[in-house]
Amino acid sequence: MTSWLLLATAAAATGAAPAAPEGGLFDLDATLPLMAVQVVLLTFILNALFFRPVGRAVEDREGYIATSKAEAKQKLAQAERLAADLSEQLREARQAAQTLILEAEQESDKLYREALAAAQAEAISVREQARRVIEAEKDQALGALRKEADTLGRLIVDRLLPA
Repeated sequence: MTSWLLLATAAAATGAAPAAPEGGLFDLDATLPLMAVQVVLLTFILNALFFRPVGRAVEDREGYIATSKAEAKQKLAQAERLAADLSEQLREARQAAQTLILEAEQESDKLYREALAAAQAEAISVREQARRVIEAEKDQALGALRKEADTLGRLIVDRLLPA
């Protein structure tokens, strides 16, 4: 750009029109191969210094993500199996508890009925014994009354009918 400015100022100072540089629009001298070599050299340097380590880091990260994902799937499957096993154990434990409760209820009902039957039998025997005691006392009282009635009857007869 400075060469164009210099040419323009030189042409203005001389009063002549600026002359076009040689070669027209494209100047095919040593700058084109030099630029190509610079681009290729810069590509190799950038590839060696930046792109390869970044690519390695990206590949390592992708590998880590893939292994983490596989491990997570395995752990999820294992957790699902454990959850299924635990739910099955819980179901079995509930059934066992219900069976145990039913057996305990039946056993307590049986013990209640046995205790009730024993209490009723004892009450019947106590009542029967009390009835027998009352009957015996009644018989004794009647016997005593008969004796007294006989004695009183004789006494009355003896007093009323003097011999």
